[in-house]
Amino acid sequence: MKIAAVSAIAAMALAGCGSKPAKNSSTSAAGGSTKSAGSTGGTTAKATGKKLNACMVLDTGGVDDKSFNENSWAGMQAAHQANPNVSIKYVPSNSGSDYTPNLTKFAQSGCDPVIAVGGLMGDALKKVAAANPKVHFAEIDNGNQNASNIYGIEYNTAQGAFLAGYLAAGMTKTGTVGTWGGLAIPPVTIYMDGFWEGVQYYNKQHSKSVKVLGWNEKNQKGGTFSGSFTDQNKGKSITQAMASQGADIVFPVAGASGLGAGAAAAASGGKLNLIWVDTDGCESAANYCKYFISSATKNLAGGVETYLKAASAGAFPTGNYIGTLQNNGVGLAPFHDFASKVPSVLQKELATVKADIISGKITITSPSQPK
Repeated sequence: MKIAAVSAIAAMALAGCGSKPAKNSSTSAAGGSTKSAGSTGGTTAKATGKKLNACMVLDTGGVDDKSFNENSWAGMQAAHQANPNVSIKYVPSNSGSDYTPNLTKFAQSGCDPVIAVGGLMGDALKKVAAANPKVHFAEIDNGNQNASNIYGIEYNTAQGAFLAGYLAAGMTKTGTVGTWGGLAIPPVTIYMDGFWEGVQYYNKQHSKSVKVLGWNEKNQKGGTFSGSFTDQNKGKSITQAMASQGADIVFPVAGASGLGAGAAAAASGGKLNLIWVDTDGCESAANYCKYFISSATKNLAGGVETYLKAASAGAFPTGNYIGTLQNNGVGLAPFHDFASKVPSVLQKELATVKADIISGKITITSPSQPK
């Protein structure tokens, strides 16, 4: 996959994990959604660069899903706060049937660019972009559109998840960990692949046999999934089922459904801990922070902000951007409440593993990695 020149700029901007967005005032409903679209409040930043009317179509789960929607919108807010010439708004999607009308409404109402959150919008976005060739689009978690007016913002999250798997294997007391996803799609299974590989690598390095419930990279058609990015009850029941099979650390890759894993950890009496996904869980899902050993993050906010900054400064970026450990597009969040509980030896090993992934000494084999 060809990387655009803007990637060098993005690497500098993607220095940390995105922060939790502020609350938004609401405006009239947009697109096919029955919910109201968000808009930013005032700012004192100096307006520079050309004006942009940037619009974001969220996936299901809402703007406060504690995961990919929330973090993506934070990037829009950051771009506006840095430059008021970038006006922003969003519309949530209640279901997949909202994708096309939401994208179409924005494309035909003066929005440029239109940013789609999530690879599930791929087919709808391709059709809408073809019907509106003068509008610029960007899609998070999909860089395979091969359309001149679609910019891909992707993340090799298998790298950060590899570290999460290694961490889980080093921290488990039962010798069993688990992972489950929202849907069996590449943006989800790439995390599960990385986690599984990280556990296997730890086992190899330490002659251990830590078991992974819910996923095996060698069987891409298997695995445990909630079938939803919003069903917290399902997330709780899946996590509790894994705990009943001996897992004491679980890695949910399911957006807001993963909050059900937080509820399961809270109900476990201290027997179950978690590793969060996409965002730093101690920032986005702070109520469950004491159960989060760490989080496998992808800097959605940074990717979106950098794209809008580049567009406002000159021309819209073309091609694709891939976030990696090397450019801080993905990573492992701080240990927070577990800072004193993660052994220093394990922390040093994680630093070495990270360096070896970046150098290529460790080869990650997930078939869902962006190229």
